[in-house]
Parts: sequence; structure tokens; C-alpha cells
Amino acid sequence: MSEFGIRRYRTVFISDVHLGTKGCQAELLLDFIRHIECDHLFLVGDIIDGWKLKSGWHWPQSHNDVVQKVLRMARKGVNVTYVPGNHDEGAREFIGVHFGGVVVARDVIHETADGKRFLVLHGDEFDGVVQHARWLAFVGDYAYRTLIAVNTIFNRVRRRLGFGYWSLSAFLKTRVKNALQFVENFEAAVADEARRRGVDGVICGHIHKAEMRDIDGIAYINDGDWVESCTALVEHSDGRLEILEWAKIRSWSAIDRTLPDMLPSPAAAAA
Repeated sequence: MSEFGIRRYRTVFISDVHLGTKGCQAELLLDFIRHIECDHLFLVGDIIDGWKLKSGWHWPQSHNDVVQKVLRMARKGVNVTYVPGNHDEGAREFIGVHFGGVVVARDVIHETADGKRFLVLHGDEFDGVVQHARWLAFVGDYAYRTLIAVNTIFNRVRRRLGFGYWSLSAFLKTRVKNALQFVENFEAAVADEARRRGVDGVICGHIHKAEMRDIDGIAYINDGDWVESCTALVEHSDGRLEILEWAKIRSWSAIDRTLPDMLPSPAAAAA
């Protein structure tokens, strides 16, 4: 770790870690946390995957280590804000409560060092499937985890052949028309909410697609996930925002894991 060095940021945003699933790349996230220092840390939803834990318990030491590292950051004075998502929606019952120095919030306005104001939220409330067809969201979650399992095997082969990490689901999102339309609709809806609230931009997660772009004068930023892309959004001391692709920075392909035996039946996933 010493030869790589510690990176100092004003603010760090991470989301969609999905602790409790075998698709979670907790080892890479731990490596990221060990190499950063910051004043503010925002956990932008789906940190713990309650949906998956209901159908089968999976909680290795690395997942516990992530939680302990975050709590340690809070004890050392980092301002940690937890904005729950749909997979950890149970935490929304504790809005306004402090846990070990971690503040739980439905959403929050973050002001950058250069004076810009950003609405920080997970984004699931702008996903019509999650809001109005919950059963379909569970089925989609099962299909997604199946795709991640396939992707794990695929990248293990790539790594042994000397190639870097490549995300199959991210590739499909950019090629399948319906997926593209869903992403575009989501981004537009989240940007509209930021406009309605009179802020400069929005920082969210939910769709596992790191992005930073302008939507009709609103800065739309998605910090990605720690299942496929292993990305985080960071704010530098001058207020500049940047998306970090940690696996590429570390030249570290996806962690070698056995094939996830994480796939319940669709009925179990919806239980």
C-alpha cells in the first residue's frame, strides 16, 4: 500500500456496494478505502443488499471489514452520511438518526468547495419498475445477479489470458435499446428533480452506470457501483468532481472468486 500512497479528497461518494451478495467486490472497496482520506463520505444507497439477505445469508469477513472501516472513519472525524436505497430501504425507518457517527438521511444537499450545490439521493424513486411493479424489480434483480455470475467466470478467463477486467452487463446496457431508453429516462427524471429543487446538479446511484454529463444546464453525476465497475465520485479540494475507476487505477482485475452459488429461484428472490 505504501508505494501507491494515500489520496486526499474533500468528499467521496460511493453507492451500490451490495454487501451481502457474492457479486460485491468488497476486497477492491477495502483497497480503495485504505488509500483515501476525506472530510466527507456519502454512502448513496444499496450499501447492504437486504433483498438478497432475505433469501440466503452471505456475509464473509471482507463485508464486515467494509462496515468496520466506514465506522472507523466516522470515529476519526469524517462526516459520514448514509442515504439508503431500495435494496437497503429498511434503513429509511431511521432517517435523522445517528449510528456510530453515521447520519441517516433521505437525501441531502451537498455544497462543493467552489460553491455549487448538489442534490444527493439514491434515485430508486425515479425508477418506475421499483415503484410500481415491485415483483418485476425482484425478477430483474435475479436476472442481474445471474449475469454477474457469468461475468465473473468470463473475467477469470480473461485475467488468466492476460487481459484486464471487462463488464458484460455494462456492455449490454450500451447496446440494448430498451436498456438505453431506461437509463436516459432515469437520468432525465433525476435531473428534473434537481432543477425543481433549484440546485446546480444531482449525484445519485441506483442504475450501476457511472456518468458525468450536463442535462439541459443540470450537472448529472452517477457514482456507479462496486459490483461491476468499482467506481467512486470524488471531490478535490478546489471543488472539482471526478469519477475514479478503481480497478483500472490499481491495474487490478476483478477479485478471483469461486462461481457464486448465490442464485435462488425467482420465487425465493421475491420472498
